[in-house]
Amino acid sequence: MQRHKRSVARTKAASFTKQKKLHRVPLSAPVRQLLAEIKHAADQRPAGANRELSPFVFPAQRTARKGAGHLVEIKGPWAAICKAAQLSGVRVHDLRHSYASILASAGLSLPVIGALLGHTQPQTTARYAHLFDDPLRAATERVGAIVTGSGDSKPADVISLNRR
Repeated sequence: MQRHKRSVARTKAASFTKQKKLHRVPLSAPVRQLLAEIKHAADQRPAGANRELSPFVFPAQRTARKGAGHLVEIKGPWAAICKAAQLSGVRVHDLRHSYASILASAGLSLPVIGALLGHTQPQTTARYAHLFDDPLRAATERVGAIVTGSGDSKPADVISLNRR
């Protein structure tokens, strides 16, 4: 991802997306804070071979065979994260599904969620966005309140159906 100095978004180059289009990713305040902390930690490293700053948020580990590029493979770091968090069976891709589900459960539309995920087809986004129980429960409670007239809503008119 490239950094833009005056923006609170990052871009993913078209050559790295399935759609072959530039993908702009807005960043939340907590993410911007985390990135600032990562940069601060990098700035505090002692002088030495790894002291020069990388243009990448997640630089590659330097070895005799590798240069100073960006991190390409995340299986090792992800396994270490899962081990430290005592998680098993959690895939990196599960984070995308959770992100989409949180947004859907918060009431955001599939087009908005799809734009954040870089999807061009609504059907793709629909496979990612699963509602949590809380918004489903709230929706059914809302219907119950309307039918019974509890809460702020007037009771619904109940009409007897004539049986023939």
